Amino acid sequence: MLLKRLALPVLAMPRLAKRLLVLALDSFFCVFSVYVAYYLRLGEWIPLAGAGLWQPGWAVLASLLLALPIFVTHGFYRAIFRYTGWSALMTVARASLLYGCMYAGLLVLFGLPGVPRTIGVIQPMLLLLLVGASRALARFWLGGLYHTQLRQAALPRVLIYGAGSAGRQLAAALANSHEMRVVAFLDDDRRLHGHVMNGLPIHDPASLPERVAAENISTVLLALPSASRKRRNEILAHMLGAHVSVRTLPSVAELSQGKIGISNLRELDIDDLLGREPVAPDPELLARNIRDKTVLVTGAGGSIGSELCRQILQAEPAVLLLVEHSEFALYAIHQELQAEAGTLAVELVPLLASVQDAPRMHGILAAWRPHTVYHAAAYKHVPLVEHNPVEGVRNNVFGTLVTAQAAREHGVADFVLISTDKAVRPTNIMGASKRLAEMVLQAMAAQGQGATRFAMVRFGNVLGSSGSVVPKFRQQIRDGGPITLTHPEITRYFMTIPEAAQLVIQAGAMGQGGDVFVLDMGQPVRIMDLALRMIELSGLSLRDEQHPDGDVAIEISGLRPGEKLYEELLIGSHPLPTTHPRIMKAHEDFLPWEPLCDRLNTLEAAFVANDIAALRRQLQALVAGYTPNEEIVDWLHLAAEPVRDGAG
Repeated sequence: MLLKRLALPVLAMPRLAKRLLVLALDSFFCVFSVYVAYYLRLGEWIPLAGAGLWQPGWAVLASLLLALPIFVTHGFYRAIFRYTGWSALMTVARASLLYGCMYAGLLVLFGLPGVPRTIGVIQPMLLLLLVGASRALARFWLGGLYHTQLRQAALPRVLIYGAGSAGRQLAAALANSHEMRVVAFLDDDRRLHGHVMNGLPIHDPASLPERVAAENISTVLLALPSASRKRRNEILAHMLGAHVSVRTLPSVAELSQGKIGISNLRELDIDDLLGREPVAPDPELLARNIRDKTVLVTGAGGSIGSELCRQILQAEPAVLLLVEHSEFALYAIHQELQAEAGTLAVELVPLLASVQDAPRMHGILAAWRPHTVYHAAAYKHVPLVEHNPVEGVRNNVFGTLVTAQAAREHGVADFVLISTDKAVRPTNIMGASKRLAEMVLQAMAAQGQGATRFAMVRFGNVLGSSGSVVPKFRQQIRDGGPITLTHPEITRYFMTIPEAAQLVIQAGAMGQGGDVFVLDMGQPVRIMDLALRMIELSGLSLRDEQHPDGDVAIEISGLRPGEKLYEELLIGSHPLPTTHPRIMKAHEDFLPWEPLCDRLNTLEAAFVANDIAALRRQLQALVAGYTPNEEIVDWLHLAAEPVRDGAG
């Protein structure tokens, strides 16, 4: 450590000063080697200069006049630290050999007054040893540290926002990182500005744009795990114009009081901008339909279903039944939940099944008789369902009907349907099918048969779900663009997956039968603004006609089949409040069971015959406000048209 502390000032010297220092050192070696050569020749130490004795002085002068020009022309002082390896020693040897020949020739052939000729042989050998040893020592003492500094200088330069405990731990973890180099802290506390902590200065966050330009900063690391989301949003909004990438530490709860390190850093989630301050869930509502009970989740491997499973697991049911049609998705969520369960006494049962398969669903519910069913299984990608309407209606409507009838027959206490804002005045098959699924449960609840309480929970897009724009945009930004956007004015509601899952569980616990719950999604977000924020928070810039040298372009591809510009959450108006500030109850009209059942039979006949026009007419008659696209885009229908035309 002492050698390292002594080395740092040397490495910090200007290049010219380093060259002069090494030149002076080599000059000393010339003098010292003559001095030692005289001792080896005469057997005693004599002064190099003194009254009446100038002969060694001639030898020193000759050595300096010959050695230094040779060393200079061989590049000893151009790149000092480059000459510290084997090739450097060979360069020293060649220069010393040239010097030795010239020095020995001068003393042997011509001679100097009072200087023994053998000095011309001894002194060059000593000088070679001294110069070579000095370079080897420099490599040992300075070389590793110097190359470390070179590597660090090449690393991306980052600032840490937050000089608190988390920021200090993060800086310590990054001190020897091969990924990034911390150059300073930013902190809101004015008392810290201008101070130095652990060798790093602390600056005012207002100086961020100047710091980015002056110090070539590429990334800002947010080390504010305990900051409110509102405060984080304010900080991120301030950073938008600085053209830096932003990475962040997760919340205190996510860190789980572990030691903070580089592995905790994650890419900035866009919910840091779009999300709201979360409302703490009601533990009683979370546990009411779950704790020590048998719970079943359909679509358990999907984005919503899997998060429901995670939240349900934490509420400690006795048995958690995972129903999923995709083998891989079921395997993945089962493995994850097993790892998360740890010592929890929860039985996890992975069940491959389709919600359209009535015998299989009846068999499952008869065997385990769950207390609560969360029905998340659905096809929800708007364009895909629009191109495959038969399967969309079969799964979303009749899959719900099959599962709900099995639940009622086998004594399920609570059945909760995961619905969508696209069910409100839909323009697509997916939204219409989800609204019809809601109507099925409303009609069954109104029948009054059985003890099952049916409830529906309607909400908008969840960040990071399958089909969500956020992971799609992030990948497009990584690929250098362009970001593809269907329309510049398209607007959507957003919510984080964990918040949505918690609210679904709590809403389901409040159901009395036939309730349509609507989650408070906050303010709708313009997707163009979302794309621009993601570009800027990646440290990049928009490329358009005004900025042709930007990094990422945005391309408008046009609205897809069935896609709406704006989504809604209510068909009617004036929703009723509930005991939860984020959950409302809607008033929605529906058909009684008998006429609805007749219409469902007609609808089923239409899709069995693959009559898409009739299918759409039935949906229009059933679902208030459904306005489909003029043209049919079902792939099978379009592929079969030429065959029908040829037959006609």
